[in-house]
Amino acid sequence: MPSVFALFAFVLLVVGGYGYINQPEQVPPWNQVIPGFAFSPYQAGQSPIDNIEPKVEDINRDLSLLAGKTLAIRTYTVAGIFGEIPALAKTHNINVALGAWLSPDLQANEKELDRLLSVAHSPPYNVVRLIAGNEALLREDLNLTQIIASLDKVRIATDIPVSTAEPWHVWLKNPDLAEHVDYLAVHLLPFWEGIALDNAVDFSINTYQRLQEAFPGKPIVVTEVGWPSNGRSIKQADASQANQAKFLRRFIPRAEQEHMVFYVMEAFDQPWKSDIEGSVGGHWGVFDSFREPKFEPDRPIIAIPQWKLLAAASIVVALMMTFLLLIDSRTLRDSGRTFLIFNAFVISSLIIYVIYDFTLQYHTWVSVAISVFLLLGVVGVFVIVMSEAHEWAEAMWYTSRRRLLTLPTRTDSHSSVVTKYRPFVSVHVPAYEEPPEMLIDTLNALARLDYPNFEVIVVDNNTKDDDTWRPVQAHCQLLGERFRFFHVKPLSGYKAGALNYALERTCPHAEVVAVIDADYKVQPHWLSDLAPQFEKPEIAIVQAPQDYRDGADSAFKSLCYAEYKGFFHLGMVTRNERNAIIQHGTMTMVRRSVLEKVGCWGVSTITEDTELGLRIFEQGHEAVYIDQSYGHGLIPDTFTDYKKQRHRWAYGAMQILREHAGQLLGFRRSSLTAGQRYHFVSGWLPWVADGLNLVFTLLAIVWSGLMLFDPLTFNAPPLLISVVPIMFFLFKITKLFTLYLVQVKASFRTAFAATLAGLSLSYAIGRATLSGLFVGRKIPFIRTPKMANRMAVLYAMNAARDESVLAFVLLCAVGVIYFQLGFDSKENLAWCLVLVSQSLPFVAAFVVSLLSAAPTRAAAHNEVGVKQS
Repeated sequence: MPSVFALFAFVLLVVGGYGYINQPEQVPPWNQVIPGFAFSPYQAGQSPIDNIEPKVEDINRDLSLLAGKTLAIRTYTVAGIFGEIPALAKTHNINVALGAWLSPDLQANEKELDRLLSVAHSPPYNVVRLIAGNEALLREDLNLTQIIASLDKVRIATDIPVSTAEPWHVWLKNPDLAEHVDYLAVHLLPFWEGIALDNAVDFSINTYQRLQEAFPGKPIVVTEVGWPSNGRSIKQADASQANQAKFLRRFIPRAEQEHMVFYVMEAFDQPWKSDIEGSVGGHWGVFDSFREPKFEPDRPIIAIPQWKLLAAASIVVALMMTFLLLIDSRTLRDSGRTFLIFNAFVISSLIIYVIYDFTLQYHTWVSVAISVFLLLGVVGVFVIVMSEAHEWAEAMWYTSRRRLLTLPTRTDSHSSVVTKYRPFVSVHVPAYEEPPEMLIDTLNALARLDYPNFEVIVVDNNTKDDDTWRPVQAHCQLLGERFRFFHVKPLSGYKAGALNYALERTCPHAEVVAVIDADYKVQPHWLSDLAPQFEKPEIAIVQAPQDYRDGADSAFKSLCYAEYKGFFHLGMVTRNERNAIIQHGTMTMVRRSVLEKVGCWGVSTITEDTELGLRIFEQGHEAVYIDQSYGHGLIPDTFTDYKKQRHRWAYGAMQILREHAGQLLGFRRSSLTAGQRYHFVSGWLPWVADGLNLVFTLLAIVWSGLMLFDPLTFNAPPLLISVVPIMFFLFKITKLFTLYLVQVKASFRTAFAATLAGLSLSYAIGRATLSGLFVGRKIPFIRTPKMANRMAVLYAMNAARDESVLAFVLLCAVGVIYFQLGFDSKENLAWCLVLVSQSLPFVAAFVVSLLSAAPTRAAAHNEVGVKQS
């Protein structure tokens, strides 16, 4: 019942939130005829850039829409069909402020001005003003002398009032220009000034009055005044349909009080202007490009008129997501269910709003392709967030564990669990180029096992130096007949080949095969505690976590040790709930009969252990996981080796996804349950996300370059698109910190260390996933060296060379965008925050790499990676 109440509460929250934001706002009505509209009759798909002009019927249809709403229109050119506008306007009782376009082409200007005079002096004589040039000084197409010459030529030839149109500040900067016009044609567009909406009307009126004071006695006509309905923001000015309606409906009565003659910018949206003015350029019309009015002239203004539809869609999507998230939640506490419901409603609302915002834009085929790509990326991010939220909830808010293996309490720390069933275990230790003293320590630990029925098979494959493997061979002979050593050269198949070689030479009586890495020192009761679990015939795998004994040797290893703990003590525990653990090639035991039945160790991937576990699950067998360490290995000594290890894990995971896609997606028959499919796919989604994020980072660098090269054509992405990756990054960081602090019981310092180490691997994982998904097995098995020499500082810096370059480029892009474009636009600021967030994993890689070159700590350590007291 608490979950039902939570669900109902979130439904009310969505409806109430939309309703609160969209409360009707009373503003003065616009039901009177206004002095004029700026008029460009280009229809959707037409553009002067592409030389696609409107037809006579297009212009006539547009004028019929404006009839009865305005006294006049203002035009910008008389070239071609635009010279026919006055005659067409007359049939609708509309006067014309006729414009001529002036450009750097002086000959073209002469022709334009000649036709301007010709049209103005021809029937039906409804031209009330002439405007020679539109912002030609602002664009620096012409200098002041050239503009004055053009104006003087026109004024001599006509008695119709003549001016040139410029923004208000250009008139103040060039007062001499006023002596050559009959009136000031002024553009008042407070949006471009970055003025907040609530101050915009006052700004416009004050500016108008300022011009009156500067040019006393000179008539002033505001030839452009308006507000855009969509596009990027500038400083405090935000473009929206509601803001456009508010500005115009507030401005018009104030302008009438001032007896102002004005032309609203503009009658119809002109999508082609986005190519020269940025995304906002195409959204200044009172009508959209399909000639539909954007707002009601006399009704209360609502920010999102369709808010009820958006709220309903958000709720429906959220309910569907909630159903999927809670489909198997019987062990979740109410707080966990509420957390998932909250995430479902937040994400559904964001998705619906992103789609809604997409519908407000004007699109070309290119922009549609880019928008669909971004939309798919946003949905993909939210899918990953939901899977991570689900893991977060199951790791933190649970009532009990369904399948986690627990053992009876020991009466003494050295005794093992009493049981009658003790199957014969063959322990396999593959080795390649391993330091002999390390491997001998591993074998000595195996010799101390308190289990009666076991053997140890060491397979050294392809080690070149005899001095490396012969001491190990000799030591096996000293340990007795339980220990057998094989040096095989050549042997194909890497680690899987060595394990299959050992399997062929396993004692016929062995029922269980156990595998440990060459650096692992196991505890004496490992087999005594865990081997009896195979008495249950359904159990095919018994897995203990990987753990490490040198986690306190250096700052670098402390970071790594903290990062490893998250997966083995959180992720594996939640996966075990649905019999979906990741089998690891160390501290693992597998039923021999099952191992042979499924085809032994696979050689098609470089993570043969995980691939074997999946094949076993596909046959319907079970695994069990115990959240207790029974052996401790060595952490990679260098950042390079740390990256190589994670590269191998991620690359192999992608190979498995490729090979087993049919079974995981349900296209091929197998015994996998829905829960197992979910965990194997969702568990690797964050790694896939790292790959896609690497692609996104490269595209972000390219896009930032294009923004700097051509800021009008290439704007910063919409605010919502930028917010998504920032939210995703913050979500991941918050999840890591919370789980480490609360569930792993780590200190803040340890949680920070784990986060830093995890971030530092993003680039390596990203490259590995892209290679594994699209290349296949074209790289060899990568051994993780142990007991290697500590890296020198320069070598450590080189280990993070790629990451350092990417971090440098991203942060430089932020700096250049700031100095060249500024943060006047919220979109620019948000985009730079995206670039900063994208740089942090690369910065982390550089920091962790430097730490790997730091001196080791002079201290002894125990088996669990902490200092001896």
